[in-house]
Amino acid sequence: MLPITIPLIFSFIALQTILENPDCPLAFWCSIIPFTSPIVMMGRLPFDPPLWEIGLSMVLLIIGFIFTSWIAGRIYRVGILMYGQKVNYKTLWKWIRQS
Repeated sequence: MLPITIPLIFSFIALQTILENPDCPLAFWCSIIPFTSPIVMMGRLPFDPPLWEIGLSMVLLIIGFIFTSWIAGRIYRVGILMYGQKVNYKTLWKWIRQS
């Protein structure tokens, strides 16, 4: 669970700085990166960011969702057949590369 919660915690910590200055580079990059964009962009919306930044954030978030779903599908397809085997990051990487 730690790899999933770290971007969320970072988003909330960065949001405190971003709300003070919504046009800083940290605000731009955190609103573009798909792992932090849902939280940061929602915090920036009341400050009227440019429309192209909102569109870019949405497109990258959709692309990130599709890519993550594809990776999860590959892991599930191989992992369901390996029931009972211990899973670690090395094993997950092997399952992703396996065709």
